[in-house]
This record gives sequence, structure tokens and C-alpha cells, in this order.
Amino acid sequence: MAQSTFLSASLKPQLSFKGDEQWLGCFGPKKNPCHLRLLSNSNLAVRAAYTTDSRSIEIPRQWYNLISDLPVKPPPPLHPKTFEPIKPEDLSHLFPDELIKQEATNERFIDIPEEVIDVYRLWRPTPLIRAKRLEKLLDTPARIYYKYEGGSPAGSHKPNTAVPQVWYNAQQGVKNVVTETGAGQWGSSLAFACSLFDLNCEVWQVRASYDQKPYRKLMMQTWGAKVHPSPSNITEAGRKILEKDPSSPGSLGIAISEAVEVAAKNADTKYCLGSVLNHVLLHQTVIGEECIKQMEAIGETPDVIIGCTGGGSNFGGLAFPFIREKLSGKINPLIRAVEPAACPSLTKGVYAYDYGDTAGMTPLMKMHTLGHDFIPDPIHAGGLRYHGMAPLISHVYELGFMETLAIGQTECFAGAIQFARSEGLIPAPEPTHAIAATIREALHCRETGESKVILMAMCGHGHFDLPAYDKYLQGGLVDLSFSEERIKASLANIPQTGLKQTV
Repeated sequence: MAQSTFLSASLKPQLSFKGDEQWLGCFGPKKNPCHLRLLSNSNLAVRAAYTTDSRSIEIPRQWYNLISDLPVKPPPPLHPKTFEPIKPEDLSHLFPDELIKQEATNERFIDIPEEVIDVYRLWRPTPLIRAKRLEKLLDTPARIYYKYEGGSPAGSHKPNTAVPQVWYNAQQGVKNVVTETGAGQWGSSLAFACSLFDLNCEVWQVRASYDQKPYRKLMMQTWGAKVHPSPSNITEAGRKILEKDPSSPGSLGIAISEAVEVAAKNADTKYCLGSVLNHVLLHQTVIGEECIKQMEAIGETPDVIIGCTGGGSNFGGLAFPFIREKLSGKINPLIRAVEPAACPSLTKGVYAYDYGDTAGMTPLMKMHTLGHDFIPDPIHAGGLRYHGMAPLISHVYELGFMETLAIGQTECFAGAIQFARSEGLIPAPEPTHAIAATIREALHCRETGESKVILMAMCGHGHFDLPAYDKYLQGGLVDLSFSEERIKASLANIPQTGLKQTV
């Protein structure tokens, strides 16, 4: 099924032994570094049957822009004051010129700078793994594959965009960048990238996650970043929230307001965003581009593609290249986005122009939103606690190219335990939503007898999220649901642009 894993003599492997384990670090001329963990000689063939050989494909040389292939182009962002389509110069205080160009471009492919590819080589290509043990546990005829992004230095897919964002800022002479983070995966990824290119990094982490995940904060600090809980007393936006609610758990919308405020007031500082915007989803398409080649190499075609969504970067990164193939008529997979039941922007939100942050400082974006005032309950999937969805994903959803599903966190963690105890990897709370939806689909296949190929986005490991697992295992984790009244109140404050609110 998968290609056999082998070592070329020209790679000159260097071996170090610890007990019966062998660690092989393979470095050859003009070859990407690879890291293979072999438990024994007999296990070599077993591992080949479970994974694709990452060395059989190249790191993508270009990012893919889905906008170029859509039959209807997405609505433009609007200026937060005038409600007119935003101009490039309106964003110059936040982003470097090249990222502004990427945000608005209709070009189909964008070349990846060689300096960025050089950093990507630390962990890319990432493995596509067949979850045979999970299949056996579920007694399903379905074939389950997951694209695993947890091998990056920060443990998630987020460095795929953190590295180019920091590189473009460095090329423009920027010395300071600021950002927000929920669970901490984005903040740690940006801190990692800044350490490589010698930029100062300051992060506002959502208070609920700041308290739940102290090791993410320490990770950021190890890479040299300053980290503040959000809402904070450092910014006007934070102080206003604390005046209303001194014990506010915070939200990504609030943390964005704080970071944007600092960037707007300091000429030597730019803002970086880890999801939502077009250029972020563009950078993440390395995931899907690799995965297409990997599935071709093992002769499989996905029938169902599943990923979790908060802002949408990991889902879009995997799904967008496959949507391209679907639009061309080559394949026809069902594509499903899964979100938390406590923050269901796609399944319960409205498709309208809204601010990307709580204070109303960002451009207005046409997206599925629960209202920029909405503060979700503090679920453990902190990276999915965002009031809106990426405008491009929202647009694709409106065009009918994907479907959505919302799942509560107890079902997600139950699925995560099944996954960890069969596949060995402990998932971050965010991809547990994709795991739960995958299990549902696999069990449905057991009932119908269908041998579907299910492809899942596994965007990161949960090594720094173990308190959430402890709470679940101790029986203390409960489902948190949104309040219809809170959503109605928040939606009432969406700006009235006077523009038609449908595609």
C-alpha cells in the first residue's frame, strides 16, 4: 500500500543507539533532512505499511491561492470607519507590503522564498499516516488517514505561516511584532520564528488558556517572547473589558484588539495573525499540496475530508488544494468542517460583515460570525474560541463546496482517548473535534459496509494540554454550550453596512 521505507547508501546515515532503539539522522547533498525512528529491524516494514515515505515527495515550492479558481470571488474587506473597500495603504501600519499583496492577490500560485523553505525543512514534509489500529478498534471497513502536523518545533501547523510572516517582516526591516494567541500554539510558533530571524515578539494570550496552559507560556518565553494574559491593563481595549468584568476569561477577539492597538500606536511594530486572513490560509496550503502527492503515491483518493475549524487555517490548509481538484472534476470528496458546540460560528452564526476583533479596530470582513462581542465559554480547545470564521472558508461554505458540524467537548475528548490508546499520539484539544467526527463517519461505514477513505487533519499534539485530559479522566469535563440570548445580543451589535448580506 505505502512505499517501502529505505535508506540510500549515499545518505550516509549516522546511528546512535539507546537500548534496542535506533535513531537515524539522514543528511545528504541537496537532500531534505529526515528523521526516522525504528523500533527494530522487523518493525521497519510495519512502519512502512502505516505511513507514507516523506522523502518520496518534495516540499512544495509554491503556495496555492484558492480564490483564483472560485466561480464567484469573495466579498472585499471594508474599512472599519468608512465601510468602503479597504485599500492596501489602509493596512500598511499592520502588515509588511508583501503580505498585503498576498492578502488581495488573485494569482493562482505564489513562490515560497528559499529562506522559508530552508526552515520548513526542519519538519516538512510531514507524514500522512494510516490509522490502522483505530480502524481495528472501531471495527470499520473505512480506511482512515491523518496528515500529522505535530512534528514542527512548536508542535502544530502554525509555523507554516509564522515563518513566512516573520521573514517578510524582517525583509522590510521590522524589528518588533505583536500578536494574540488562544491555546498558545500560534504564539509559540511566532516566538519560534522570531527567534530564527532576530525579531522581538510580544504576545497577548487569552486569559482562560493562559491559566490552563502554563507550559505554552513558558515555551514562548523560552524563545524570547513577552507574554501577557488578555484582557490586560496594558491596553485601552483590555482595560475596558476588565472594567466591565474583572474576571473575564478573555477571547481571541479581545486579544486581537490588544495586539492591534499596540501595533497601531508604534511605528516600529507590525501585527501578525495566525488564522482567518487570506495570506495565512495561503501559507497553510503546503499541508494539502503535500497530502495530494502522498495519497497519489499510495493509490488512494479521499471520499471524506475532515478538519477542525476555529479561525480556519488548518482546515483550509488541508482542504483548499483538494477543493481545487474537486472543482476541476478530478475528485469529488465530501469536505466537512467541525467546530466546538460552544462556539459554533459556521453552524449558528450569520454570514455578514463584522469586525475581526472585539474593540472594532480591524477591517470589516464578510464571514460567518456570532458577533464580535461574543465571548465563548472557556472550553479547553482554546484555539477554536473565535467569534468568526475565515472569510474565505465562509465564502466557500456559502458556495456549497463544504459542510459543517458542531460537537461538544466531552465527545471530542472521548474520541481523543480512543485515538491516543490506539495510535499512540496525544492530540491537542483542537483536532479532537476532527477525530470525533472521523469516528462518527467510520462507525457509519461499519453500519453501511462502505469502505470509504477518510482523510483527517491532525494539526498538533497535546503535550502541553494534559490538564484538560486530567480533567476529562477525573470526570470533571462537561459540555459547555452557547447561550442563544448572548448570541442574539452580540449579533445585534454587528455593524450595519447597508450591503447585501449574501453571496
